[in-house]
Amino acid sequence: MLQIEGVCFMDIKLPKLGEGADSGTVVGILVKEGDRVKKGQTLIELENEKAVAPIPSPAEGVVGRLRVKEGDRVSVGQVILELVSEGQGVPPKPAPAEPAAPAPAARVAERPVAPSPAPLPIAEEEPEAVAADENVPPAASPTIRRLARELGIDLRRIRGSEPGGRIVMADLKLYIQRLERMAAQARATAPATPAARAAAPSVDFSQWGPVVKKPMSALRKTISQRMAENWSTIPHVHQFDEIDITALEELRKAHGPAYEKQGARLTLTSFALVAVVRALKKHPIFNASLDEAEGAIVLKEYFNIGLAVDTEAGLIVPVVRHVDKKSMLELSRDVAEMALKARERKVALEELKGGTFTISNQGGIGGGAFTPVINKPEVAILGLGRSVLKPVVHEGKVQARLMMPVCIGYDHRLIDGGAAARFTVDLARAFASITEADVKL
Repeated sequence: MLQIEGVCFMDIKLPKLGEGADSGTVVGILVKEGDRVKKGQTLIELENEKAVAPIPSPAEGVVGRLRVKEGDRVSVGQVILELVSEGQGVPPKPAPAEPAAPAPAARVAERPVAPSPAPLPIAEEEPEAVAADENVPPAASPTIRRLARELGIDLRRIRGSEPGGRIVMADLKLYIQRLERMAAQARATAPATPAARAAAPSVDFSQWGPVVKKPMSALRKTISQRMAENWSTIPHVHQFDEIDITALEELRKAHGPAYEKQGARLTLTSFALVAVVRALKKHPIFNASLDEAEGAIVLKEYFNIGLAVDTEAGLIVPVVRHVDKKSMLELSRDVAEMALKARERKVALEELKGGTFTISNQGGIGGGAFTPVINKPEVAILGLGRSVLKPVVHEGKVQARLMMPVCIGYDHRLIDGGAAARFTVDLARAFASITEADVKL
């Protein structure tokens, strides 16, 4: 920030977007040079992952030079525009800042270390501890120092567990193990490198006839990357069945008008949320995740269900949180709200995270049975197809019953076929267990 004769020139930088989000694509610029803006007014809209986030102005002023344009990929800390403010409220000219001490990572780079093919990622909280005086090495035995030099590790980044901060072998091992976990996580989530993308040859399809080529949107690129990663890293198995929802359809028709008076729609998805949670409580492995870095199974005691929403821009999966603690009316409102926000691209990035299980309902579109792709790091997904009247033996008689095709996709690393079959049976029972008491307002 620069202040000259009462006028303050401020570089507006892209703020931190949230955990694990450090960049995005500009999809909308809502101001132009010369516009006066208020504090909190949206300057640009940024597409990150599958969400579009508004970036507000941190201060009041006049827009100077725009530094980005639609379609630009920007990172946290990058200048997006210049803001000019004047008059009262202009902050005093700051005193010249003292030269900042070099970042710990930079100091490590200046020290001679053993060569390595690629640097290991360092977490934001690293380094854990830095000696008060750079010239005074941390307390450690000669053996520890020699081993650290051979491995290219700066001991100042390790918190010693012994009195006085002395570093022992256990501290060094713990530090190395954490670096290994971080490296494994980075490899698992890293996008394809330019070299990997270039490996696929480009085909000139126009040699056989006219074509129209258009660039992939940022959302479609994200969907493409995620789907490829999910399919290639998870051994999928799919279990099929049909569920009788005749009684549920009668409940929906009977109580639907009352829900509409409350500003909600009673849909099959609302019923599915309740049934899925009841089945998950009996089969917690379907509500789990695999911690690949530690080789551990994480059993979650909360139920946040993702809902796959079909939008013009592509598939978006917002999450309905704490499904087990909400009434059917609350769930119906949540379903409608999340679907609307997803279609209008107003869903926040945090609303796409934290899911434990996903439901993909194509019945409203008219799709039949299908095999959905698991949404990593979840280990299972439920696909619902279009319900059809079929002749079914019910209570000893052949009757026309409304049958819904379902498909359970599961991660075979954690879930075996027998467990999937039992889950499917209990899911059907969970749908049948929904009564008027669950629906009545």
